[in-house]
Amino acid sequence: MSIGTVTRADLAEALYKEIGLSRTESAALVEAVIDQIINSLISGENVKLAGFGTFSLRDKNERIGRNPKTGQEVAITPRRVLTFKPSQVMRERVDSALSKR
Repeated sequence: MSIGTVTRADLAEALYKEIGLSRTESAALVEAVIDQIINSLISGENVKLAGFGTFSLRDKNERIGRNPKTGQEVAITPRRVLTFKPSQVMRERVDSALSKR
């Protein structure tokens, strides 16, 4: 089994094969879902997909870090980061699938 990346085109192709939408409709649906997630996050909302997980924005305070090459202390500026927390259902399904290998 090769390790790769699932792309938008892969998701659209799966919709085409599984549901029977046209390739154009499948691609448009994938784009619409991704756009909705992005717009919700931009407006400050968390995005919870039942059985999948939750996307949320988190504010991180300023802190002191170290340059790993030089060991010199560096101030890391405050920022907002995107986080994803998988649901318990997703974790169990992935763990179960991996344990069967």
